[in-house]
Amino acid sequence: MSASRTERLLNLLLALLNTKYGLSRAALREKVYHDDDSNDTAFGRMFERDKTELRSFGFEIETIAEAGLAGEDPATTRYRIGRESNRLPDVHLTPAEGTVLVLAAMLWERSALGGAAASALRKLQASGDLGEVELPAGVQPRIKPAGPSFEAIVNALNARHPVSFGYRAASTGQEERRRVEPWGLGSRFGQWYLVGFDTARGAKRFFRLSRMTSAVQLETKDSYELPAGFDARKELDSLAELPLQEAILEVQEGRLLGLRKRSTPVPEDGPADNERDVLSVPFRDSELFAEELASYGPHVKVVGPEELRTAVVRRLETAEAAITGPAVPVEFPAASGRARKRTSEDQLSRMLQLVPFLVHNQGLPIQEVADRFGISRKELIADLRILICSGLPEGYPDDLFDIDWEDEHVYIHEHLELNRPVRFSEEEASALLTGLATLGSLPAQAGLSGDEQASALESVTVKLAGAAGEAGRVAASFAAPPVEPAEAGFFETVTAAIRDGRQLALRYFSPQRDAVSERDVDPLRLYSQDNIWYFEAYCHSKAAVRNFRLDRVEELAPNGKPVSTPASAETSVPVKLYTPSDDDVVVVLQLSGQGAHLADDYYAERTAELPDGGLLAEVRFGSVDWLPMFIAQHGGAARILEPAGLADASAKWVVAALAQYGR
Repeated sequence: MSASRTERLLNLLLALLNTKYGLSRAALREKVYHDDDSNDTAFGRMFERDKTELRSFGFEIETIAEAGLAGEDPATTRYRIGRESNRLPDVHLTPAEGTVLVLAAMLWERSALGGAAASALRKLQASGDLGEVELPAGVQPRIKPAGPSFEAIVNALNARHPVSFGYRAASTGQEERRRVEPWGLGSRFGQWYLVGFDTARGAKRFFRLSRMTSAVQLETKDSYELPAGFDARKELDSLAELPLQEAILEVQEGRLLGLRKRSTPVPEDGPADNERDVLSVPFRDSELFAEELASYGPHVKVVGPEELRTAVVRRLETAEAAITGPAVPVEFPAASGRARKRTSEDQLSRMLQLVPFLVHNQGLPIQEVADRFGISRKELIADLRILICSGLPEGYPDDLFDIDWEDEHVYIHEHLELNRPVRFSEEEASALLTGLATLGSLPAQAGLSGDEQASALESVTVKLAGAAGEAGRVAASFAAPPVEPAEAGFFETVTAAIRDGRQLALRYFSPQRDAVSERDVDPLRLYSQDNIWYFEAYCHSKAAVRNFRLDRVEELAPNGKPVSTPASAETSVPVKLYTPSDDDVVVVLQLSGQGAHLADDYYAERTAELPDGGLLAEVRFGSVDWLPMFIAQHGGAARILEPAGLADASAKWVVAALAQYGR
């Protein structure tokens, strides 16, 4: 990242914002660029690049020509930016509107839209229109992005670039390369879909992200326009769910209780196998069901249909190939976490939020400011040092930013007309507006009645759509999954127990242990990942915090006892699906490029990029007995490197599963 380029762009912006009559290219070259060495052609190219960069942030650069002269003459043309150019309009929110808006912004978990939603919230906080919001204790829906393809498609939609990717069609099972102009991205039937124009077929098509077999590549040399009036929700509503089929499975006796609950016995024609039961299980999508069945390893064998059997064998064979291939050295960089690429554009974008944020939040601790922007203390101080060296061309003391952080609290005394945030980007507007539309199905929260929540959602949506302007139209390209809980009775029971501080008696099925257990728990928070709801609770039998899926709960009721630690708004937002403890096993995974997202899904503590686009990831697991299932399920996307015993166990699991098919 070039600090000098960031400073130059910032100084150019300030100069153009703070001139009434405009500045000539010669004046800018002398006072902003301080350029005496380069020739006119080189300077001209640099100036044009910088103007293009400022326009990409939404600033309209006016050109003022001398009277009687036509065109843009470098010697006489002057430039300026109106002070209202690209400023976010005022958005005044009621407390109820602020609550639902923050809930909507927090829907997006660890994704491009998650970062955009957080950025949009900071802009509202920086304009002084969004104060401290009291979130509902214990309830938080989340939307989980569908792997790396999700991020790439969001980027392509925003930039209007076509994409290409490998795809396995549901109708034929064949894999081929597809080239698509993305129109929209949305979730239906528990799966994410891309809808767009297939250039080879010359028609609109739907593509399920889980069927993409390669990384999504952006075709940056080409562009396209979205169809007028496109609405991803309406398009996805036209999708018909895949028809039900029946899978014939051989299942080891006494195993796979969860699968058995969905099955019916099949009378055997031949001699009975005392160690196997033949079951019929309904399913809709062979690839999705194959992922589950592959995880069961040698405990299940697919008899038919052939498409499902082939999908399971292919997944197991890919897992075996990954396990038996050469292992990479286990070497992590000294710095923990995945390295983030920083550019001068990123830094300038952050500064355009940082200055108005500091104006409206004077005296915050420096670490809190860094945390709010998702950067380190060191990065924040680097930003502040660039700011205090930036200012108007004259360079007098009053022409520079005046920022003080000597006492560990940040104060800004001179903002140079950057006291208001810039407008929402298309990505930011999409994240907030799509999130608000998604919350329409969520039960009323934060002390609001159903009518009050619906009214707040409607009014804040209108306000944000007006503030977003043209950027808001791209929100129609996104359709998030519904967040209403399928297990409404259990949802209400947990919600009431969190509110009233009461313990719950729980009967719960664990597929990893293939067993049902009974527990007494203190419910702490209730949250979702897409349309799957979980609740986090302190489990008295395990003396530890555990997470429970509502769809695996068999019985749930208050046991008449108070909780030992009540839930509060401060703990209402789950940081992780998994709570670490001292008894965890540290596992080193080698992830392929397609499986790199698993590092985020399982909260890797350390990562290292691999030459093939994959990752080395160090992950903590509280229980490791199910890890062979994990390796088989992901079909070559992951392998265990350490501990060696777990690596051997996963290899034996996959080999034993393949042996059933004569492989």
